[in-house]
Amino acid sequence: MIAPRSFLGRDVLAARADGRYVVVQARADDALALERVQRACFPDLSEDEIATARHFLSHQAHFPEGQLAVLDVDSGELVASSSDLRMDVDFAHYAHSYLEETGDNLFTTHDPHGEWLYGADIGVHPKCRGQGLATLLYGARHDLIRRLNLRGHIAGAMPKGYGAVSGGLSIEHYVMEVVRNERADPVLSVQLKRGYGVWGIIPDYLEDESCGNYGVCIVWRNKEFLDDLKNHPERTRRAAQQSEKGEAGLPRNEEPSGAFPEGSQ
Repeated sequence: MIAPRSFLGRDVLAARADGRYVVVQARADDALALERVQRACFPDLSEDEIATARHFLSHQAHFPEGQLAVLDVDSGELVASSSDLRMDVDFAHYAHSYLEETGDNLFTTHDPHGEWLYGADIGVHPKCRGQGLATLLYGARHDLIRRLNLRGHIAGAMPKGYGAVSGGLSIEHYVMEVVRNERADPVLSVQLKRGYGVWGIIPDYLEDESCGNYGVCIVWRNKEFLDDLKNHPERTRRAAQQSEKGEAGLPRNEEPSGAFPEGSQ
């Protein structure tokens, strides 16, 4: 089946091969449906950290291009979503909580000139998992990164399997076992297979017993990024400031190795 270019009057950004599910930009009238998906996906998140309709409307106000939704073409139902914002990243000081990074989940920290896309959230309704919807969303996010010529994607992954073994295993050893493919984690393992690398561990990232309140800083680097400072005066200024401060960043021609870089813990 040929993927539709539009669905219900909305531009289709990506579609599953059979056309059953499509990715569109989320809009204001999706807010309640986005909250329903969020609550179904993250029943263990604290009420302070769960994204509600109010938060989703704020996301759209600050950075509409970064708010994506998956629709079921057969029913028109919204069944998955992702939320992103732009920011600059100091990789020497990455261990911030989710609420700090996202401006209390309102995306007030969005920087329209930021060189990285920050993955605040992705969720697929439990009844639709295993259908390739997360893959669709990640592909659409990467397309956005390329279109905006950003350096890449950074996120705080939730190691959802850690809580069950935290009594006898440190988070560092748990993540290392996942990286080495000696242990499977329902979230982190999938992200590593998508080409993300582990940069470090974030204590007290959020309140969720299933991951021991930890986040794992993961990075996907855009190999097509063009560092055209000549035509981007804002980037020229920021690069000069970072050079003066001696701030750390990802090596230009290297991906995170999948292990912890020296000094990242």
